[in-house]
Amino acid sequence: METFGETELCFPQLLNASCLKPKRPHFEATLTYMLVYSIALITAVLNLLVIISISHFKQLHTPTNLLLLSLAVSDFFVGLLMFFQIMFIDGCWYLGDIMCTLYQYLAYVITSTSAGTMVLISVDRYVAICRPLHYSAEITKHRVKVCVCLCWICSIIFQTLNLQDVLKQPGQYNSCFGECVFFINYIGGVSDLIFTFILPITVIVVLYMRVFVVVLSQARAMRSHVAAVSLQRSVKVTKKSELKATRTLGFVIVVFLICLCPYYCVALTGQDNLLNGSSAAVVLCLYYFNSCLNPVIYAFLYPWFRKSIQLIVTLQILQPDSCDANMW
Repeated sequence: METFGETELCFPQLLNASCLKPKRPHFEATLTYMLVYSIALITAVLNLLVIISISHFKQLHTPTNLLLLSLAVSDFFVGLLMFFQIMFIDGCWYLGDIMCTLYQYLAYVITSTSAGTMVLISVDRYVAICRPLHYSAEITKHRVKVCVCLCWICSIIFQTLNLQDVLKQPGQYNSCFGECVFFINYIGGVSDLIFTFILPITVIVVLYMRVFVVVLSQARAMRSHVAAVSLQRSVKVTKKSELKATRTLGFVIVVFLICLCPYYCVALTGQDNLLNGSSAAVVLCLYYFNSCLNPVIYAFLYPWFRKSIQLIVTLQILQPDSCDANMW
Protein backbone atom coordinates (compact mmCIF):
# COMPACT_ATOMS: atom_id res chain seq x y z
CA MET A 1 0.00 0.00 0.00
CA GLU A 2 1.28 3.45 -0.90
CA THR A 3 2.00 5.72 2.04
CA PHE A 4 0.90 9.31 1.64
CA GLY A 5 3.10 12.16 2.84
CA GLU A 6 1.87 14.71 5.30
CA THR A 7 1.22 17.21 2.54
CA GLU A 8 -1.22 14.81 0.88
CA LEU A 9 -3.55 14.24 3.83
CA CYS A 10 -5.94 16.67 5.50
CA PHE A 11 -5.31 15.00 8.87
CA PRO A 12 -2.02 13.05 8.66
CA GLN A 13 -2.50 11.61 12.15
CA LEU A 14 -5.66 9.78 11.00
CA LEU A 15 -3.88 8.00 8.11
CA ASN A 16 -6.41 6.19 5.88
CA ALA A 17 -9.40 7.83 7.60
CA SER A 18 -8.34 11.26 6.37
CA CYS A 19 -9.32 12.82 3.05
CA LEU A 20 -6.60 13.43 0.50
CA LYS A 21 -5.46 17.00 0.06
CA PRO A 22 -5.08 17.86 -3.63
CA LYS A 23 -1.68 19.24 -4.54
CA ARG A 24 -1.66 22.68 -6.14
CA PRO A 25 1.20 24.78 -7.47
CA HIS A 26 2.29 27.27 -4.83
CA PHE A 27 1.72 30.29 -7.08
CA GLU A 28 -1.79 29.13 -8.06
CA ALA A 29 -2.75 28.41 -4.46
CA THR A 30 -1.43 31.76 -3.21
CA LEU A 31 -3.20 33.67 -5.98
CA THR A 32 -6.49 31.86 -5.32
CA TYR A 33 -6.33 32.50 -1.57
CA MET A 34 -5.56 36.18 -2.08
CA LEU A 35 -8.41 36.55 -4.59
CA VAL A 36 -11.02 34.85 -2.40
CA TYR A 37 -9.99 36.70 0.76
CA SER A 38 -9.93 40.02 -1.11
CA ILE A 39 -13.43 39.49 -2.49
CA ALA A 40 -14.66 38.40 0.96
CA LEU A 41 -13.18 41.48 2.62
CA ILE A 42 -14.53 43.86 -0.04
CA THR A 43 -17.96 42.21 0.14
CA ALA A 44 -18.16 42.52 3.92
CA VAL A 45 -16.85 46.11 4.03
CA LEU A 46 -19.00 47.49 1.20
CA ASN A 47 -22.19 45.92 2.49
CA LEU A 48 -21.37 47.13 6.00
CA LEU A 49 -21.17 50.64 4.52
CA VAL A 50 -24.64 50.16 3.00
CA ILE A 51 -26.00 48.95 6.35
CA ILE A 52 -24.49 51.90 8.24
CA SER A 53 -25.65 54.40 5.61
CA ILE A 54 -29.30 53.37 5.55
CA SER A 55 -29.48 52.76 9.29
CA HIS A 56 -27.82 56.04 10.34
CA PHE A 57 -29.17 58.70 7.99
CA LYS A 58 -32.86 59.40 8.57
CA GLN A 59 -33.39 60.72 5.06
CA LEU A 60 -32.56 57.27 3.72
CA HIS A 61 -35.27 55.55 5.77
CA THR A 62 -37.51 54.96 2.77
CA PRO A 63 -39.43 51.74 2.04
CA THR A 64 -37.20 50.95 -0.95
CA ASN A 65 -34.01 51.51 1.04
CA LEU A 66 -35.28 49.27 3.84
CA LEU A 67 -35.44 46.48 1.28
CA LEU A 68 -31.89 47.32 0.20
CA LEU A 69 -30.91 47.18 3.87
CA SER A 70 -32.26 43.63 4.15
CA LEU A 71 -30.36 42.66 1.01
CA ALA A 72 -27.18 44.26 2.37
CA VAL A 73 -27.48 42.31 5.62
CA SER A 74 -27.70 39.00 3.77
CA ASP A 75 -24.83 40.06 1.49
CA PHE A 76 -22.75 40.99 4.55
CA PHE A 77 -23.19 37.50 5.95
CA VAL A 78 -22.18 36.14 2.55
CA GLY A 79 -18.92 38.09 2.87
CA LEU A 80 -18.30 36.46 6.25
CA LEU A 81 -19.05 32.99 4.88
CA MET A 82 -16.58 33.55 2.06
CA PHE A 83 -13.74 33.53 4.57
CA PHE A 84 -14.53 29.84 5.09
CA GLN A 85 -14.75 29.21 1.36
CA ILE A 86 -10.96 29.04 1.12
CA MET A 87 -11.07 25.63 2.79
CA PHE A 88 -13.23 24.26 -0.02
CA ILE A 89 -10.69 25.53 -2.53
CA ASP A 90 -7.88 24.05 -0.47
CA GLY A 91 -9.69 20.71 -0.51
CA CYS A 92 -9.90 20.16 3.24
CA TRP A 93 -12.41 21.20 5.88
CA TYR A 94 -10.74 21.62 9.27
CA LEU A 95 -13.62 22.96 11.39
CA GLY A 96 -15.51 19.73 12.00
CA ASP A 97 -18.92 18.37 11.06
CA ILE A 98 -20.99 20.78 13.16
CA MET A 99 -19.42 23.87 11.59
CA CYS A 100 -19.81 22.29 8.15
CA THR A 101 -23.53 21.78 8.78
CA LEU A 102 -23.88 25.32 10.14
CA TYR A 103 -22.06 26.69 7.09
CA GLN A 104 -24.42 24.81 4.76
CA TYR A 105 -27.49 25.90 6.74
CA LEU A 106 -26.52 29.58 6.70
CA ALA A 107 -25.74 29.43 2.98
CA TYR A 108 -29.22 28.07 2.20
CA VAL A 109 -30.98 30.52 4.52
CA ILE A 110 -29.17 33.50 3.01
CA THR A 111 -29.92 32.30 -0.53
CA SER A 112 -33.65 31.95 0.09
CA THR A 113 -33.78 35.25 2.00
CA SER A 114 -32.05 37.08 -0.86
CA ALA A 115 -34.51 35.58 -3.34
CA GLY A 116 -37.44 36.68 -1.17
CA THR A 117 -35.99 40.17 -0.84
CA MET A 118 -35.64 40.39 -4.64
CA VAL A 119 -39.34 39.56 -4.94
CA LEU A 120 -40.19 42.32 -2.44
CA ILE A 121 -38.05 44.77 -4.42
CA SER A 122 -39.92 43.81 -7.59
CA VAL A 123 -43.26 44.37 -5.87
CA ASP A 124 -42.03 47.76 -4.62
CA ARG A 125 -41.02 48.83 -8.15
CA TYR A 126 -44.27 47.48 -9.61
CA VAL A 127 -46.41 49.58 -7.27
CA ALA A 128 -44.16 52.65 -7.71
CA ILE A 129 -44.42 52.56 -11.52
CA CYS A 130 -47.79 50.95 -12.19
CA ARG A 131 -49.75 52.38 -9.23
CA PRO A 132 -47.91 55.61 -8.37
CA LEU A 133 -50.94 57.31 -6.80
CA HIS A 134 -51.34 54.42 -4.35
CA TYR A 135 -47.64 53.92 -3.58
CA SER A 136 -47.42 56.05 -0.42
CA ALA A 137 -50.54 54.39 1.00
CA GLU A 138 -49.74 50.79 0.05
CA ILE A 139 -45.96 50.71 0.54
CA THR A 140 -45.27 52.07 4.02
CA LYS A 141 -42.17 51.64 6.15
CA HIS A 142 -44.11 49.60 8.70
CA ARG A 143 -45.41 47.18 6.07
CA VAL A 144 -41.96 46.83 4.55
CA LYS A 145 -40.43 46.05 7.96
CA VAL A 146 -43.09 43.39 8.57
CA CYS A 147 -42.51 41.85 5.13
CA VAL A 148 -38.73 41.80 5.62
CA CYS A 149 -39.06 40.12 9.03
CA LEU A 150 -41.46 37.55 7.60
CA CYS A 151 -39.04 36.91 4.74
CA TRP A 152 -36.20 36.10 7.15
CA ILE A 153 -38.38 34.04 9.49
CA CYS A 154 -39.93 32.01 6.65
CA SER A 155 -36.48 31.36 5.16
CA ILE A 156 -35.17 30.07 8.49
CA ILE A 157 -38.18 27.80 9.04
CA PHE A 158 -38.20 26.58 5.42
CA GLN A 159 -34.50 25.68 5.33
CA THR A 160 -34.69 24.10 8.80
CA LEU A 161 -37.30 21.70 7.45
CA ASN A 162 -35.36 21.11 4.23
CA LEU A 163 -32.09 20.34 5.99
CA GLN A 164 -33.48 18.49 8.99
CA ASP A 165 -31.62 15.26 8.07
CA VAL A 166 -28.28 17.05 8.02
CA LEU A 167 -29.09 19.06 11.14
CA LYS A 168 -30.00 15.93 13.10
CA GLN A 169 -26.77 14.11 12.30
CA PRO A 170 -23.97 16.40 11.07
CA GLY A 171 -21.35 14.77 8.87
CA GLN A 172 -23.31 11.61 8.09
CA TYR A 173 -22.69 11.99 4.35
CA ASN A 174 -18.96 12.66 4.62
CA SER A 175 -16.81 9.78 3.38
CA CYS A 176 -13.64 10.81 5.24
CA PHE A 177 -12.31 13.29 7.78
CA GLY A 178 -11.70 16.71 6.25
CA GLU A 179 -14.68 16.60 3.89
CA CYS A 180 -17.69 18.93 3.96
CA VAL A 181 -20.48 17.62 1.75
CA PHE A 182 -23.52 19.71 0.87
CA PHE A 183 -26.52 17.38 0.92
CA ILE A 184 -30.25 17.91 0.58
CA ASN A 185 -32.76 15.10 0.08
CA TYR A 186 -34.93 14.80 -3.02
CA ILE A 187 -38.06 16.35 -1.51
CA GLY A 188 -36.08 19.16 0.06
CA GLY A 189 -34.22 19.77 -3.19
CA VAL A 190 -37.43 19.99 -5.20
CA SER A 191 -39.11 22.30 -2.69
CA ASP A 192 -35.99 24.49 -2.53
CA LEU A 193 -35.90 24.61 -6.32
CA ILE A 194 -39.55 25.66 -6.50
CA PHE A 195 -39.75 28.16 -3.63
CA THR A 196 -36.24 29.64 -3.87
CA PHE A 197 -35.80 29.71 -7.63
CA ILE A 198 -38.77 28.97 -9.89
CA LEU A 199 -41.50 30.91 -8.06
CA PRO A 200 -39.33 33.98 -7.26
CA ILE A 201 -38.07 34.17 -10.85
CA THR A 202 -41.61 33.82 -12.19
CA VAL A 203 -42.91 36.62 -9.95
CA ILE A 204 -39.92 38.86 -10.72
CA VAL A 205 -40.18 38.38 -14.48
CA VAL A 206 -43.95 38.92 -14.56
CA LEU A 207 -43.77 42.08 -12.44
CA TYR A 208 -40.85 43.60 -14.34
CA MET A 209 -42.44 42.80 -17.69
CA ARG A 210 -45.48 44.73 -16.50
CA VAL A 211 -43.23 47.57 -15.32
CA PHE A 212 -41.44 47.57 -18.68
CA VAL A 213 -44.74 47.91 -20.55
CA VAL A 214 -45.88 50.77 -18.33
CA VAL A 215 -42.53 52.54 -18.66
CA LEU A 216 -42.76 52.37 -22.45
CA SER A 217 -46.30 53.74 -22.41
CA GLN A 218 -45.26 56.57 -20.08
CA ALA A 219 -42.35 57.42 -22.32
CA ARG A 220 -44.63 57.65 -25.35
CA ALA A 221 -47.11 59.78 -23.39
CA MET A 222 -44.37 62.18 -22.30
CA ARG A 223 -43.05 62.48 -25.83
CA SER A 224 -46.51 63.25 -27.18
CA HIS A 225 -47.06 65.89 -24.45
CA VAL A 226 -50.22 64.27 -23.11
CA ALA A 227 -49.59 65.70 -19.63
CA ALA A 228 -50.56 69.27 -18.93
CA VAL A 229 -47.79 71.79 -19.45
CA SER A 230 -48.15 73.27 -15.97
CA LEU A 231 -47.73 69.87 -14.31
CA GLN A 232 -45.23 68.45 -16.72
CA ARG A 233 -42.10 69.56 -14.84
CA SER A 234 -43.05 68.07 -11.45
CA VAL A 235 -44.41 64.90 -13.04
CA LYS A 236 -41.28 64.54 -15.12
CA VAL A 237 -38.99 64.91 -12.11
CA THR A 238 -40.95 62.34 -10.10
CA LYS A 239 -41.07 59.86 -12.94
CA LYS A 240 -37.40 60.33 -13.68
CA SER A 241 -36.51 59.50 -10.07
CA GLU A 242 -38.71 56.42 -10.00
CA LEU A 243 -37.51 55.24 -13.40
CA LYS A 244 -33.88 55.58 -12.33
CA ALA A 245 -34.53 53.56 -9.18
CA THR A 246 -36.39 50.95 -11.21
CA ARG A 247 -33.55 50.71 -13.72
CA THR A 248 -30.95 50.36 -10.96
CA LEU A 249 -32.87 47.73 -9.01
CA GLY A 250 -33.70 45.90 -12.23
CA PHE A 251 -29.98 45.66 -12.94
CA VAL A 252 -29.40 44.32 -9.41
CA ILE A 253 -32.05 41.65 -9.96
CA VAL A 254 -30.62 40.60 -13.34
CA VAL A 255 -27.13 40.21 -11.85
CA PHE A 256 -28.61 38.22 -8.96
CA LEU A 257 -30.37 35.80 -11.30
CA ILE A 258 -27.26 35.32 -13.44
CA CYS A 259 -25.16 34.46 -10.39
CA LEU A 260 -27.81 32.18 -8.86
CA CYS A 261 -28.76 30.25 -12.00
CA PRO A 262 -25.77 27.83 -12.18
CA TYR A 263 -26.63 26.02 -8.94
CA TYR A 264 -30.28 25.59 -9.83
CA CYS A 265 -29.47 24.66 -13.41
CA VAL A 266 -27.54 21.72 -11.97
CA ALA A 267 -30.57 20.88 -9.85
CA LEU A 268 -32.87 21.04 -12.89
CA THR A 269 -30.74 18.49 -14.76
CA GLY A 270 -31.73 15.92 -12.15
CA GLN A 271 -28.17 15.13 -11.12
CA ASP A 272 -27.28 13.73 -7.72
CA ASN A 273 -28.14 16.15 -4.93
CA LEU A 274 -24.76 15.44 -3.37
CA LEU A 275 -22.28 18.24 -4.06
CA ASN A 276 -18.63 17.65 -3.20
CA GLY A 277 -16.24 20.37 -2.13
CA SER A 278 -14.94 21.33 -5.57
CA SER A 279 -18.30 21.57 -7.36
CA ALA A 280 -19.87 23.34 -4.38
CA ALA A 281 -16.98 25.83 -4.38
CA VAL A 282 -17.61 26.82 -7.99
CA VAL A 283 -21.35 27.51 -7.71
CA LEU A 284 -21.04 29.11 -4.27
CA CYS A 285 -18.21 31.41 -5.33
CA LEU A 286 -20.29 32.66 -8.26
CA TYR A 287 -23.26 33.33 -5.99
CA TYR A 288 -21.05 34.94 -3.36
CA PHE A 289 -19.51 37.23 -5.97
CA ASN A 290 -22.99 38.67 -6.58
CA SER A 291 -23.00 39.96 -3.01
CA CYS A 292 -19.86 41.94 -3.82
CA LEU A 293 -21.40 43.41 -6.98
CA ASN A 294 -24.55 44.82 -5.36
CA PRO A 295 -22.90 47.64 -3.35
CA VAL A 296 -20.65 48.39 -6.35
CA ILE A 297 -23.81 48.95 -8.41
CA TYR A 298 -25.15 51.27 -5.70
CA ALA A 299 -21.87 53.22 -5.65
CA PHE A 300 -22.05 53.88 -9.39
CA LEU A 301 -25.77 54.57 -9.67
CA TYR A 302 -26.84 56.03 -6.29
CA PRO A 303 -25.42 59.50 -5.40
CA TRP A 304 -26.65 59.16 -1.82
CA PHE A 305 -24.48 56.07 -1.32
CA ARG A 306 -21.37 57.85 -2.57
CA LYS A 307 -22.09 60.78 -0.25
CA SER A 308 -22.74 58.52 2.73
CA ILE A 309 -19.45 56.68 2.15
CA GLN A 310 -17.65 60.03 2.23
CA LEU A 311 -19.33 60.97 5.51
CA ILE A 312 -18.57 57.58 7.06
CA VAL A 313 -14.93 57.39 5.96
CA THR A 314 -14.23 60.95 7.16
CA LEU A 315 -15.96 60.10 10.48
CA GLN A 316 -18.44 62.96 10.06
CA ILE A 317 -21.20 60.58 11.18
CA LEU A 318 -19.78 60.92 14.70
CA GLN A 319 -20.79 64.56 14.80
CA PRO A 320 -24.02 65.57 16.59
CA ASP A 321 -27.13 65.55 14.39
CA SER A 322 -25.22 63.89 11.54
CA CYS A 323 -28.17 61.55 11.08
CA ASP A 324 -30.18 64.54 9.82
CA ALA A 325 -27.72 65.33 7.02
CA ASN A 326 -29.10 66.03 3.56
CA MET A 327 -28.24 63.03 1.39
CA TRP A 328 -29.86 64.09 -1.89
